[in-house]
Amino acid sequence: MSHPTLEDAHAKPHIVGPKVYGLILLALLCLTALTTGIAFVNLGVFSPIVAIAIAVIKMTLVILFFMHVKYSSRLVMLTVAAGFFTFLVLITMTLSDYISRAWGLW
Repeated sequence: MSHPTLEDAHAKPHIVGPKVYGLILLALLCLTALTTGIAFVNLGVFSPIVAIAIAVIKMTLVILFFMHVKYSSRLVMLTVAAGFFTFLVLITMTLSDYISRAWGLW
């Protein structure tokens, strides 16, 4: 049994039909409208959490379908995941510095 090579992955490109792009566009527009609608509802401390959750869903749709990561090799998926993990580490470090400062004492 032979393993697929890099040439095999490039030999058969996956073609996404216009229907899929249309459905993703519709989903993104609905999620954008939902984000706008939620902005007018007072959810207290949960407002930014809900907004970020909707943004993450939209980001995932764009990465998977418009950037074709869903149909790519595992190496591409690993690269995207590593980039996202690096982003999370940087945000965590920034927020930990921000939270740990002694505001008002200087």
